[in-house]
Formats: sequence, C-alpha cells, structure tokens
Amino acid sequence: MFLASSGQDAFGALKDLLLEMAQERDLAALLPLIVQRLAESSEDVVLARIWLLGPPDACATCKNAPLCPEKQQCLHLAASAIRTRGGPVIVDRALKGAFRRIPIGAFKVGKVLAKRTPLVVGDTTNDPHIARPEWIRAEGIQSFGGHPLLYREDVLGVLGVFVRVKLDDGALDVLRLLASHAAAAIASARAFDQIGRLQQRLERENEYLREVVTARDASNLVGSSAAALQIKEQIELVAPTDASVLITGESGTGKELVAEAIHRRSLRSSAALIRVNCAAIPRELYESEFFGHKKGAFSGASNERVGRFEAADGGTLFLDEVGEIPIDLQGKLLRVLQEGTFERVGETRSRRVDVRIVAATNRDLAREVAEGRFRQDLFYRLSVFPIETPPLRSRREDVPLLAEHLITRICRRMHREPPSLGAAQLRALEGYYWPGNVRELANVLERAVISTPRTAAELVLPPLESPSERSAPKVSGAPPPAPATRIVSEAEMRRLERANLELALEAAQGRIYGRGGAADLLGVKPTTLASRLKKLALGGSAGAKPEG
Repeated sequence: MFLASSGQDAFGALKDLLLEMAQERDLAALLPLIVQRLAESSEDVVLARIWLLGPPDACATCKNAPLCPEKQQCLHLAASAIRTRGGPVIVDRALKGAFRRIPIGAFKVGKVLAKRTPLVVGDTTNDPHIARPEWIRAEGIQSFGGHPLLYREDVLGVLGVFVRVKLDDGALDVLRLLASHAAAAIASARAFDQIGRLQQRLERENEYLREVVTARDASNLVGSSAAALQIKEQIELVAPTDASVLITGESGTGKELVAEAIHRRSLRSSAALIRVNCAAIPRELYESEFFGHKKGAFSGASNERVGRFEAADGGTLFLDEVGEIPIDLQGKLLRVLQEGTFERVGETRSRRVDVRIVAATNRDLAREVAEGRFRQDLFYRLSVFPIETPPLRSRREDVPLLAEHLITRICRRMHREPPSLGAAQLRALEGYYWPGNVRELANVLERAVISTPRTAAELVLPPLESPSERSAPKVSGAPPPAPATRIVSEAEMRRLERANLELALEAAQGRIYGRGGAADLLGVKPTTLASRLKKLALGGSAGAKPEG
C-alpha cells in the first residue's frame, strides 16, 4: 500500500497513479480516479475521500449547518471510495450522508483546511473526537490521515483516508506527495474546463460575428452617387495593401463602415479587426489599453492584460476618434507604428507586432497639427492614404437608396414587413439638411417605423425640423440661399404662400391636424391654417377636423 509500505510494488503503484492523475483533464473523472486507486492500493484502506472548497448550497438540509455561522464557504464532498472488510472497492456516486458538507474548522477534515496543515490520528479507537466511533470499531480502523490540497497559494480542499494500520512519518510524506499532485491535477482540470467553456463561447461568438460580417457586406456602403462610387473605388485600391488609412468626415458619415470594408477586402481579413474608441479611454489608461500590462503594474492591475495592439497582431487595428489621443501619448503610438515593437506597462521586455492601422476622425487633423495639438510625424504616418467620407447633404441622390436599405434592415430587426416610402416622404427626406448624416437618417427612419402602424402600407414620417436645421437649405443639392436683393410684390407673395401650403398638404397627405399634419409641418395652429386654406380656396382631406 502507498501509505504503509515503501517496497518496489508500492512505489510502482504510486508512480502509476501520479501519471494517471497528470493525464486526466476531466475533473469529473479525475476525483473518482484518485479515491478509487487509493482504496484499491490495499485492503487496509477503508475510506478515501476528497472534499473541495465551495459556496454553501445546502444549508437548509445540512446537518452541520449550526457549526457554520458565517455560511460563506464550506467543504463539499466531491469523491468517495469505500472498502468494507472483505468487500470490493465501491466508488460512491451519490455523495450523500452526514459529511457531504463540512464547515471550515469543524471536525478533523475542517480543521485540516482551516489550519492548512496535515493531520494524522494514529489511534482512532481511543480518540474522543471521532464522530462515528462505532464505525471505527466495526471496520478496525486505526488511523486517519488528512492533508490540505494546496496549489500555489490557494487551498482547494482536503484529501482524507481512513486505514486499518498505523500511519508513520513515511506515510505522511506519501500523503503529502499525493495531495500535492492531486491539487495540481485538480487545478489543471479546472483550467482545461474553463478553456473548454471559453472556447465554446468563442466559437458561438465567432459564428455570430461571421453571420454579422456576412450581413454587413458591401451592400452597407449604399449609394450610386459620384461621391459614393469614389469611396468604393478608393477602398478597392487601398484594401489589398498594408498602407495606413486615415478616414475623415463628419460624425455619422459611415467611417467605421469604410474601415470594415477595407479590412474585409484586405489580405488580413481572416485575422481580427480590433476597434478602439480613443475618445472613450481615460487618459491614465491609454498605455494599458493599447499595450497591455503585467499583473501588479499599477494599483488595480490584479491580472495580466493583453493590449489592443497585441490582440490585433496579424490583423487590423481601427483607431476611431484618433484625434482625441493626448499629444504627450502620441509619441508612444508613433513608435509602435514605426518599429512594430512595444512594452506592456510594468515590463521591460519588448514585444513585436504586425498590425495594419486604419484611423478615423471628425477633426481637421491638419489644423490640429498647425495649432500644436497633434504630432505632425504621427499625422503623416497615419494618413498614407486619406479617405474622406462625404456628408449626406452633398449626395442627396443616395437618400432614396439609403432610406430603402435602412427601412428594410430596421423592419427585419423588428420582425415586421417594411412599409413603403411615398413620393412626398422621399421629397421631404431629400430636402432635409441632415446635420447628423446617415446616423440621423437611420434614427429618423427607426422612429418612423415605430410610429407607423403595422397595418399601414406607407411609412408615417415625423416632421423633419430641428433648431440646428431651420436655417439650412431644403432644396436638394442647393447651397444656402443668398439674402434677398429685390422687393417681392403682394401677388408674388400670395403665389409663394399658396405653393408652400400646397407642398405642405402634399407632404402631409392632405391632413391638417395631428402629428405630421400640414399645420405641424408649417409650425402654425391648425385653425390658423384652416382659415388660410379657406381664404385661398385650398382644402385638406382626412384630418381637416381634429381627432376626438
């Protein structure tokens, strides 16, 4: 037997068990293996058990609950093998009984864990603290040996054995060896289990992302205008290269979509596209976010962390809002771009990465350079191939295509049939200034879809007027009107007023009252509008009377 003999057979059996333990990666199979091999090693082994530390989960039914006042953690019986006198070894799969949960510090097993030291009782028959003396006498048990399962600085549980022979110092050494290897094997099995779960999760996420990427293909770069076609042509030119790309443009013009398209069409498309919103990173965490840190590098660095550059190795790093990086940190970013090397925070070892940079900003970086807020050398390093995404007001001919595309996507997400866009709604969309660009268009259309009844065939468009837009032009493709340079006659004023009212009625489909009605579009009271229409011999259809 391992614990009572130092012969060659005992050594060989012990060696075989240690090898088996090292090779088993499944915790559910490892624990029964250990106790079974211990019980099989000799007829003198009566009981071999492993308890693992865990949260209290059975306090309502646990007989030992009164001994556990704090109820934060306790020992869970995880594996048990018993060999009655003259009987075979039986591995207990039910794991029930009075000692299935043991409070820390209670009984001999709980004291082993609390003190983190081994315990050997050499005369169990005369020990007044034995919980079941009748069982001890019936089985002829003489000794108990318990050893904490320690892995590095963590205590995982307790290994305990009851045997029919005396346990000496040599047996304690063997028990220590078994417990040490068992703890390492348990920690390894848990790590493999966690890796397996993370791998499954990663596979599910990758499958989802592949579906998203498939859905977000080139069709997301919607448009047939000269500006849209130029963007697509620039993407096709630069994507197969490793050149750094700087995408500029107003907020909401689709800079991230352009970056995604460049990555998908590059030779790095099978690797990761890592996104960093530079405006969202606290100043003191820039280095850690970009380059990672080692454990203990600074207050709060409780774990080692991989930075965005390292995560993007072999792929593309998209630096959104790159103009927000503080100038005193831009030099460290420049070094990585020039040399391809960096150090994690708290480390002195240099690491090498192969990353393509695609950056985006809504700032005028050339002006930022001139005013000393952005490094000139970094600007030139980032803008090897500049791409400017045009505002929506400069490609109004793309608005119908974009609107149809966005409505279809919104309705797919809401699980409903997309309503159609009428001529009046399209004119309203094309005539709006769109200070928020495509993002604002998407928000307006989503609000419209939500407001449109599911039974309606046509989209109910909300009013397109905002404080930032009232002074903006509403004629498709036209620049802001110049100040009036001539006096307008009364007859011409009436003609203009009549034409404006007709346009409002057409946009509101003849309705005067309610949200989206002609009065709402014109910003006047419905009664005032009704009076003007009557005066000009014009009339609205449904909605000429207020609801209710």
